[in-house]
Amino acid sequence: MKKLLLFSIIIGLSFSCTKKVHQEMTTVTKTEALQKDTVKEETKPEVVGGDADAHGCKGSAGYTWSVVKNECVRLFEIGTKLNHAEDGKTYSTVAYVIFEGDKAELFLNTQKEAIILERKSEGDSWLKDDLQLIPWKGYVLKKGDKIIYTGQ
Repeated sequence: MKKLLLFSIIIGLSFSCTKKVHQEMTTVTKTEALQKDTVKEETKPEVVGGDADAHGCKGSAGYTWSVVKNECVRLFEIGTKLNHAEDGKTYSTVAYVIFEGDKAELFLNTQKEAIILERKSEGDSWLKDDLQLIPWKGYVLKKGDKIIYTGQ
């Protein structure tokens, strides 16, 4: 009988301890959840595709405004890629050109706005200030007398 009484007490204590531990864990979990919700409200993530510019082009989707096409374009899809000329530097950059009639729109990573180059007739180079885009073995972009980009 003593063994049965002792066994009942042990079982009763173990159930009461389990319930208390479970309540403490539930309280901690609810507190953490409330803290996480507060943090989420404070730092709202930027939605991909929610970054339209003044023309409605979404940069995160790869679109940029083209003056000569008068629409949002993906340079890597319709533009002609020009690679940085080999000049001993350890980095390389690219430029893109979009052609429309006698105009060439030049996109350089060093410029915020595209540069519009114009030519007088077919076969001539496109010009703007000291920039010259020459149609020779693909294309050669010169600034002054220095070749800065080449491409097909």
